[in-house]
Amino acid sequence: MLRSLLWALAAAVRPKALLIADNLCLRQQLVVLQRRKPRPRLEDVDRRFWIFACRWFSGWQTSLLVVKPETVLRWHRQGWRTYWRRRSRRTGRPGRRPIAVELRTLIRRMTTENRLWGQRRIQAELARLGFKVSARTVAKYMQRTHRRGPSCRWRSFLRQHGSEIWACDFFCIRTITFRTLYVFFVIDHASRQVLHVHVTPSPTASWAAQQMVECCAWDRKPPRFLVHDRDSRYGATFHRRVRNIGVAQVRTPFRSPRANAIAERWVRSVRTECLDHVFIFNERHLQRVLAEYVGYFNDWRPHRSLGQRAPCAPRAGTSHRSAQAREIIPIPVLGGLHHVYQRAA
Repeated sequence: MLRSLLWALAAAVRPKALLIADNLCLRQQLVVLQRRKPRPRLEDVDRRFWIFACRWFSGWQTSLLVVKPETVLRWHRQGWRTYWRRRSRRTGRPGRRPIAVELRTLIRRMTTENRLWGQRRIQAELARLGFKVSARTVAKYMQRTHRRGPSCRWRSFLRQHGSEIWACDFFCIRTITFRTLYVFFVIDHASRQVLHVHVTPSPTASWAAQQMVECCAWDRKPPRFLVHDRDSRYGATFHRRVRNIGVAQVRTPFRSPRANAIAERWVRSVRTECLDHVFIFNERHLQRVLAEYVGYFNDWRPHRSLGQRAPCAPRAGTSHRSAQAREIIPIPVLGGLHHVYQRAA
């Protein structure tokens, strides 16, 4: 009796809107309990009702009798999870709409052809062509292989300036008396022509500088760049004299022979095709053997990078039937180690 009295007093003090909400909650539970089933079961409509009630009605827990308040809160969490799962499964990709395939191809083409251009530069070029694209979208489709570091890769530098690059290097040979001789050579990057070869038993910076001065004779234009490693033989005297003739030096990284690959490849050729098959007696003998091999290398030996042509080979003339009928004679090189074939006069 006292409990009913207290409830009546509390109901009289409460606002009318709260009384209506409490009455609505009680009537909804009464509808659930009056369903003609062996056991009353809550449907999705009932669950949604209590989910909205817990958000908009502060006294919903005191009016709830059929289930526990924790169950309503679990329904609330499950409902939000289901809602966002359905939103994420909608047709179409989220975010901005993708640009056309032709525009993507154009962005990648500009990136490949202009390696110094950034996303802002490409965006400005596209705007000039009539395409309105943001810089972030341009950066998304640029697909840079590298960004930080040098603006021009080493391979690109060699390809762009190949006609203005020489390379030099040292390699050593042991004679039949186990004496060590050092060979200094200079090779042209573009034509693969060996420009200068000389031998010495004691290489110094002054000697190497003099060889470079002799290589840049009056009838030969000096290069713009000279590639060499970080050998101590390229000392201050070498740097000063090479700089005085107007040549910029490009030193390769430490222990990176591939950075001077053309010079290293010629060292392999001269070893496998000549020096590994010849006994060297002294300095004069080595100089004579190298001079003969260099003449063969420049005038006759084919190169795959030059389309199977020799660096200094003359252009092949038009073949005639009379020329084809002539006898082909071999000319020995290096004592028959190699042969040069020509048609008889």
